[in-house]
Amino acid sequence: METLPWWASEDAWRKIAIWVTALMTVVLIVLTYDSLNAITAGGESGRVKAYSVINNRIYYTYDKDRGFPVPVIGDQAPLFGKVLNEEEAQALIDKGKITTQAKNCMGCHTFLGNGAYYAPDLTKAWLDPGWGSEAIREEMMLKFLQDPTTNARGYGSNRKMPNLGITEEEARGIVAYLKWMSSIDTNGFPRNFPVISQEGDR
Repeated sequence: METLPWWASEDAWRKIAIWVTALMTVVLIVLTYDSLNAITAGGESGRVKAYSVINNRIYYTYDKDRGFPVPVIGDQAPLFGKVLNEEEAQALIDKGKITTQAKNCMGCHTFLGNGAYYAPDLTKAWLDPGWGSEAIREEMMLKFLQDPTTNARGYGSNRKMPNLGITEEEARGIVAYLKWMSSIDTNGFPRNFPVISQEGDR
């Protein structure tokens, strides 16, 4: 009986498939843990800040080595004038995130590059110069979210946000979520985004 070379053996390829599958499973587990560390709020990577970062001023400075602006955490600047501990900050941000999901904000907007492109990307919405100034930003954002019809901001595009029936509590959560999201190091995304002038800029 003729002996088949190893590369023509069905049994050899079955064993190779099992070993490759096992190896790739291990690689996937390692990469999963690494990814979780990189995207977890307050993780060791430092790219995603802890939720309590909303107690501080957030602004951007240009990083010459990386070739784009990066977030900088400044002095204390509590959201809505109240310093929150980590649990309180997370609860408020979670409220905002859940509200954006419930209201299907991604049907028009993008968050961190995910979503639709009908309306502006909201990754750095907290830093949008359209809010006027740092002093009135929180109030303007709350008013707009609760009544976008009266406080329309179309900038000549004729695209206006519909009234989604957002309550003040939900609006506060959304503002907290947007402020926290602006602190995430997104490798310069979105590009060429002008930021609001802040008193804490260095």
